[in-house]
Formats: sequence, structure tokens, C-alpha cells
Amino acid sequence: MSGQSNDQKSDPTPPPFDPSKPSVPISYPIKTLEDLENGSYYKSFHYPFNKTSVPLRPNTGLAQRPRVLVCHDMQGGYVDDKWIQGGENSGAYAIWHWYLIDVFVYFSHYLVTLPPPCWTNTAHTHGVKVLGTFIVEGEEGTATCNKMLSTKESAHKYAELLVKLAVALGFDGWLLNMEVDLDISQIPNLKEFVSYVTQTMHSSAPGSLVIWYDSVTIDGTLSWQNQLNEKNKPFFDISDGIFVNYSWEEDFPKLSATVAGDRKLDVYMGIDVFGRGTYGGGQWTTNVALDVIKKDNVSATIFAPGWVYETKQPPDFQTAQNRWWSLVEKSWGIVQNYPKTLPFYSNFDQGRGNHISVDGAQILSTQWNNISSQTFQPFLEYVDDSTSKTIEVHVDFKEASFNGGGNITFKGTLEAGASFSTRLFSGQLLLGPLPVYFTYSVSSEGNSQLGLSLEFSSETEGKKKLFLASQGTNQFSSEVLVPRRLTTPDNAPGWVMQEVSIAMNGYTLTEIHAVCYKQQPEITNTTEYFAVLGDIKISNSRNNTEFPPSISWIVDGQDIEWGTSQGSKTVSLKISWKPEDEKGPLFPKYNIYVEKLSKQSIRTLKGTLESVREYIGVAHIEAFYVSQLVIPSDTSSLKFIIQVCNVDGASQNLDDAPFFQLDVQSSTNILSLLFGCLPPLVKKFIAYL
Repeated sequence: MSGQSNDQKSDPTPPPFDPSKPSVPISYPIKTLEDLENGSYYKSFHYPFNKTSVPLRPNTGLAQRPRVLVCHDMQGGYVDDKWIQGGENSGAYAIWHWYLIDVFVYFSHYLVTLPPPCWTNTAHTHGVKVLGTFIVEGEEGTATCNKMLSTKESAHKYAELLVKLAVALGFDGWLLNMEVDLDISQIPNLKEFVSYVTQTMHSSAPGSLVIWYDSVTIDGTLSWQNQLNEKNKPFFDISDGIFVNYSWEEDFPKLSATVAGDRKLDVYMGIDVFGRGTYGGGQWTTNVALDVIKKDNVSATIFAPGWVYETKQPPDFQTAQNRWWSLVEKSWGIVQNYPKTLPFYSNFDQGRGNHISVDGAQILSTQWNNISSQTFQPFLEYVDDSTSKTIEVHVDFKEASFNGGGNITFKGTLEAGASFSTRLFSGQLLLGPLPVYFTYSVSSEGNSQLGLSLEFSSETEGKKKLFLASQGTNQFSSEVLVPRRLTTPDNAPGWVMQEVSIAMNGYTLTEIHAVCYKQQPEITNTTEYFAVLGDIKISNSRNNTEFPPSISWIVDGQDIEWGTSQGSKTVSLKISWKPEDEKGPLFPKYNIYVEKLSKQSIRTLKGTLESVREYIGVAHIEAFYVSQLVIPSDTSSLKFIIQVCNVDGASQNLDDAPFFQLDVQSSTNILSLLFGCLPPLVKKFIAYL
């Protein structure tokens, strides 16, 4: 997925990283004030790949209730998530409980921590704001402050540079962490810096946030107060909030709320999940601190939830992560609701897995990770004692997927006439006069059946429940709608696609549940139950997505570099594309394939000899870098196909997709090219020989 060849990985002495040269796109921080000032980041080959492709939903303001800010801090940052086009580790760290988060901070100990776009993309999808981190520490941090805070003008200059980065890359603001002692004379310019970052962020990106970390005080001393008080309130007053250090005592949230006055929701009391001097001990008792914070009506910062991953909590990451976040939900409750707008789509992909499918057909059968590939994550409830449930429910990476690399698998026992229901989504979708279409894919065994239960509310009509189920079902008291069965692609055996239209003008869709039941009359007497939910789509049209045809795209190949690896030809290049009509629709995702065409397959003029379309990765911007693609010896041409994917889960037919065709250079041409690069004296020497 990342485009890294095995040859690259085994190289014991890779060359120093040169961001100006084409290579597999990565995310990386800015480490010095000089690099921030000279703008070299914008000249990097990697810069355009680091832009988010998912804008924050309009009018995503901060809720007027206690909020949850999550500060990432995982293994120093830039691990599996640095590979923008994805990596090859199905066990990579990810977060999928976005419905419990208001703000996400990407944190590391570099001067300027820029969030990898995968985090911004999926957080924005779920309505969560994303902040980068500006941090100064130690002697180097002191030197940075001496330069940055030397004058009011310099403070403004570096503030503007931070704002420019956030706007250019599409994230939503900054956490400012000044962990150094300062001379008292520098404090006025520090306040200028904080104030100017905040004001300029607001004017440049409405809805943005700047959060101050409880570190240096107004007298220039590095002294963590662990509460909001007169020593750090001047910085709170000129920013959007304060992340209070995590060594607070039980009455500190209440004291901080009093100091904050009508801005008490902007006080984010810190909790270190590793438990380092934190109230309540963190770890599996993180909820102890959350309960106190919630009671005193201030907000919370959860620092380093990657503790679950880093310390390898048993029995496995998936289970431990779900268990840990269930503590947060029990203490704090749900803070994000979806669906809210249409179209709405989820294939339950967590951004990691062991395979990838498109419309029921598997296109990749190896490990991968890419957090940008997350769609809306389900609100699955964690049950501590699995023996108390007749059906186990989990996002699964082993069973076949309909789209992407995930699904929800339901497995267990179910008696005849019994049913089992579990929450999928908790929404706030107001329905209008036009019908809404629910489409979902199911794969099941025996007489196992899977339906959807929908709950609606209306101020005038009260609550109403609808059940979507196949014919022959009479065991449910709520109104039953029978979906029509859609035509399933030929290459998607075992999957059933169903669709139903609903007209509920003036109602709000509040809950979507999956319901397990048995077909009636039963085909067999077994109590075993097994079903897989592949995806779910809600839209206001039953028409298939119309994609721009191939001829309406401008596709280009750049930075083409030929080489050899273990006796085989290779090629690296950047492919970019854009619609001819720049006012056309924007698409969130592109699957990239390659056809390696031989002379024989080209001569057959479409079709007697079918070439293989090999999936090589996914792009979330209109560019993709191919790294050291191995070319079979009989290949004369490479056809790179760009499959356009829509926000509703639809994918363009590959025969209609835009493409870039590249003729393969012969060995003679490659040698000529290499010879042409030699210095004149070397050429003369070779000619003499």
C-alpha cells in the first residue's frame, strides 16, 4: 500500500531524507525555527500530499457542554501514520471512537508538529476539530524563544507562519506548549505571540482553535499549576482555552471553573492515561478523573490514549481499545451524532485490515493500514462479559468485506422466534418532504437474517419505530417495511443488497440498530447464527452516481524515473489528475490500479487477451506516487487506472475511469539514458575503451 518495495526496506544504509526529491509521500514535522521561517516545507515534494482532503463540516462550532479533547502522543508520533498513501501493518494504531471526541491534538516533541492528513481526514469526517502542536523545551527551546520573542514584530511573524501552515494543510489550529523558563521581559511578547496566533487563526479559518498548555507562568517561571489561576489565566484570556496539566487534586476542577467564570467549558483538565501523577491513576481507572471533571462542569483532556496500544493490553488491541473507550462513554456519554446530513455512508472500515474489496470483489489480499480510509465508525457497545450475549458483535478484518477492509460480523446462537438488537448509529438527521433511501449489504449463512431497526422522533408526532426486514417476518411489533432486492455484481457471490424508501417528513432519525433474527418458517432447526453487514448507505436518490467520463479528466505523469531491482526493470513516477471542469464535483477517494500490457495484449485491440488490473493503492488527493514498480520483461506499456469513488460509497466502472498510459523504455533506451547522464570526460574514456 505504501509503495515501498522489499528492496527498499532491506537497505541497511538508506540515504539521508531529502524532502525536495520525489519519494514515497510521508508526513514529517518542522524541527527548527529556521526551517519554519524559510518556508522550505512548501517546496517539499511531500507538501501537496499532506493537505487534508476532507474539510470540517460547516458550522462545526464547539458545543456548549463539557467537551473531550484527546491528545494523541503515541510512540513519539509519525509512526505507521506517516505513510500518507498507507502502510502494510494491519496492526497499526488507530482511533475509531470518534463519537466520544470533540477535539483531537496530534502531539510530538518536535518544534512544529503537523498532523498527518489521515488523522485530519477521518476526524473531520466525524465532526472533530484537529490541532497541531507548537512546543519549545530545554536549551534549544530557550534559544528558540530568545529569537522568536525578541520583538513584537518577530512574535507576530512566527505566529503568522503557524497560521499559514494550518490553513495550507487544512487542520484547525494549535496547541501552544511553552515548557521553558523565560525572562520576565519576554512575557509581553509571548502574550503578543499567543494573542496574534489566536486572532489570526480565527480570521483566516473560522471555527479554528488555539489552546494554551499549562506550562510557563505570567512571571516567566516554568511551573505547572494543575489548575486555572492568576498565574496562567492571562494566557487563557487571550486564547480559546487551557489544557491544564494532569497532576491536579480533587477540588481543582471546581476551583478552575470559578476562576474561568462563564468560560469554564474552555478549561480542559488533563488526564494522563499512563497514570504519571494523574488524578485517579489513569489507565483502567481513567473514568475516576472523568467523573470528577464532568461533575464540576468543565472539559477534559485525555492525554496519550495510545497507552492501550503501547503497553499491549490484553487480550488484543481491538478488544482492549473497545473496553477502554467504553469507560469514557459510561462517564461522559456520546458527544458526536451521525448521520446528520446526506448522503451518509459507512463500510465500517477502521483504516486497517487484511484485505480490501470494491463492490463485493476482493482487490487486495495483504495487510494494509491507512486511517484516511475510515468511513463513519459505528457506535458499537462494549459488553464486558461476552457470555451474557447470545450474539457476539464486532468489526471484523477476517471475514470478506463488501467495500473497504471491514464489516460488522454477528455470530452466536439464536432460538426460533427470538431476536437480538445492537446499536449501530445515533443520529440527528432531519428528514424533509422527499423520500430517503436506505441501502445495505448482507452476507449470511443458513436461515440467519439481518435487518435494520430505525427510530424517529418528532416534536408534534412523538416517537416512531420502523423495522426493515425480508418477507415472512411477523415477530416484530413495530411497522415492518420489506426492502427490494437489488442486483448484486457478478463478482460478489454471497452478498445480498437491499433497498427501501422511507418518507418521514418532519421526523428526525435518531437511532439505527442492527437486528438479528431467523427466517420463518425455518429451513433448519439449528440455533447457530452468522451474518455479516457489509455497508450501509442513506441518500435522497436511488439513482446511481454519475461519474465524469474518462475524457473529461486531465491526467499527467511526472518525475518518471526508470531503474532496476534484482534484474528487473522498475519505474517510479507521480501521477496527477484533475477534472477539465474545475467547477465539477469533488471526490474523496481514488483507487489506483495498473495494467502491465505486453506487446501481444496491445495487438489484440481490446479484448481477446484480458490483462490483469493490479490494485496498487489509494489516493485521497488528486495525485499518487508509484515507487519502484517492478515491470515484467515482456511489458511494453503500463496503464495506470484511477477509479473515482464517491462519498456515498459508489465506485466508477474501471472501463470508464481516467488513466495514464506509459510506454516502457527498452533496456537499450535505459542504457542510453544512463550514458547521457555521465560527465563528458567519463563519456570520452568509455568511448576510448
